[in-house]
Amino acid sequence: MFAAMTFAVNDPEAGFCRDCLRPQADAAARRCAACGSPRLLRHAELHRLSIAHIDCDAFYAAVEKRDRPELRDRPLIIGGGKRGVVSTACYIARIKGVRSAMPMFKALEACPEAVVIKPDMEKYVLVGREVRRMMQALTPLVEPISIDEAFLDLSGTQKLHGMAPAIVLARFARQVEREVGITVSVGLSYCKFLAKVASDFNKPRGFAVIGEAEALDFLAEQPVTLIWGVGKAFAATLARDGITQIAQLQTMERGTLMKRYGTMGDRLYHLARGQDTRRVHAEHGAKSVSAETTFDIDLAAPGDLVPVLRALSETVSARLKKAGIAGHTVTLKLKTHDFKIRTRNRRLSDPTRLADRIFSTGLGLLEKETDGTRYRLIGIGVADLAPDDRADPSDLVDTAARKRALAEGAVDVLREKFGKKAVETGYTFGKGNRGRPQREG
Repeated sequence: MFAAMTFAVNDPEAGFCRDCLRPQADAAARRCAACGSPRLLRHAELHRLSIAHIDCDAFYAAVEKRDRPELRDRPLIIGGGKRGVVSTACYIARIKGVRSAMPMFKALEACPEAVVIKPDMEKYVLVGREVRRMMQALTPLVEPISIDEAFLDLSGTQKLHGMAPAIVLARFARQVEREVGITVSVGLSYCKFLAKVASDFNKPRGFAVIGEAEALDFLAEQPVTLIWGVGKAFAATLARDGITQIAQLQTMERGTLMKRYGTMGDRLYHLARGQDTRRVHAEHGAKSVSAETTFDIDLAAPGDLVPVLRALSETVSARLKKAGIAGHTVTLKLKTHDFKIRTRNRRLSDPTRLADRIFSTGLGLLEKETDGTRYRLIGIGVADLAPDDRADPSDLVDTAARKRALAEGAVDVLREKFGKKAVETGYTFGKGNRGRPQREG
């Protein structure tokens, strides 16, 4: 659907809608021509920039409000007791003056009606990992900064996704909101420093762009505290030297700054000019390969869930084969209608990369979970990765397994030549996109 929108020829100054992702024809329009949303994104360099910083909005508080809808419109503080400090606060509480690291007694003085909840780090880590996996589906170059933020480099991914990085990121933000139940803010630029700066604009649900052509003028208007590493103490040192604005740093020589402030002076010189050559470095290689999907409506019937499981198994298999790897452990993931996550796994006697084997293993796990529970998401993956040279050996007991493996290889050849829909299994045939049941109307 999205790849057919011809984003590459869209006028970047007309932009696109962040809600429906439709390109816009009128650069002066205030609302989307398709859905009426005012959330339009426009920028002269919109389709050229590829370095992003993604930051979850009031992360701990957002997770708690997701799980406790009765708190949605109330000020919420995550932190310790009266002698503790604020870990984070929702935006309602922030409007009242509550800030992270503020002593709890001061926070409650500023917002006495706030609800206080102790942090549940185990839960937050699980949600953070879920968002991280979704980032890694966009690009392998994901550099985590903390549990709820990361840099991404989407250079060279336009052919893969069929759209510019800006639109991929807007789709990702919408996906996180829909599937995880929290919101994120996105900063897009040509370097890490300005991507991080941009992500702080317009929170929550923000999406800001800082292009190369505007960087100098933009930075000139900012205080020196915007520069990474300039905290209160160093800002005071700069102020004593009469430097409070980045515009002043832009007029100073590199040697002068280094003589005064050492290596920090070198950083001031380059960042004041929007020069940041740091690359986005992935934390580590992939530990698993997976695919998942969220339903438009909650599903409980095996007849609805099994075709999706089959389609996802084929997606995982294709990724494994392309990467030349296989996995020992098959993991089924389910998310219930109330956002509770169930994971079930089974370790195989030898690694696999076959869709048939991934699916049959996942099916065995799924059968135990189809007890009438309604699910909003299903996923399948393999872990404990290894090279595929020892994957799926011939089974002397199950002779049919060898035939199925050969048949799958023949199907792969046909799909490579004629497209994914050239051959379908009985599980997915006629079931619509990714095995989902087609709905009338």
